[in-house]
Amino acid sequence: MFKGIKDKFKYRSGEKFLKEALRKPVVPANRSQGITSVGCIVDMDQFENADVFYQFQEEYSLRPNAVKIIGYKSYYDKNSPYATPVFSDKDLGWNGEIENSYALEFLSREYDLLVNYYKEDNLLMKLMSVKTKARFRVGFTEVDSYFNDLILDVALTDFNVFKKELKKYLGVLNEISN
Repeated sequence: MFKGIKDKFKYRSGEKFLKEALRKPVVPANRSQGITSVGCIVDMDQFENADVFYQFQEEYSLRPNAVKIIGYKSYYDKNSPYATPVFSDKDLGWNGEIENSYALEFLSREYDLLVNYYKEDNLLMKLMSVKTKARFRVGFTEVDSYFNDLILDVALTDFNVFKKELKKYLGVLNEISN
């Protein structure tokens, strides 16, 4: 029983941190124009094949290891191997902290492009998005516009359409050369 109450308080403290972060202006990463690194936060409960995001390396002529992916699963077994590093609700700490080594490693980097590949209203994914240092953010219409600079209205399951639309708009914004 104590664990349930403790988890509720952690969740509330995370919500409080998120509300405070939403009041502050987004400080973009201090990086020059152009896409040289991509971070992807993927809802693996809704979209399991996170490896498709490595297509961005070829699509944008990026160096190896320029694409970093972290997946969210509502529940995962720490003893089971996952191809993509994952975090879950049980990794929520006090005051919006995320207590997961994969998440902390992801957050320690700066990105030119952050792909928020989720549509669910989820505290952990929003915290990851707010805490990630990125110059340009892209996501879906279902998520608050605060989290994204570019919002695409495509199906979560249709990655090829997402990739095509993203490339089109990044070309228009002179972030990549077509």
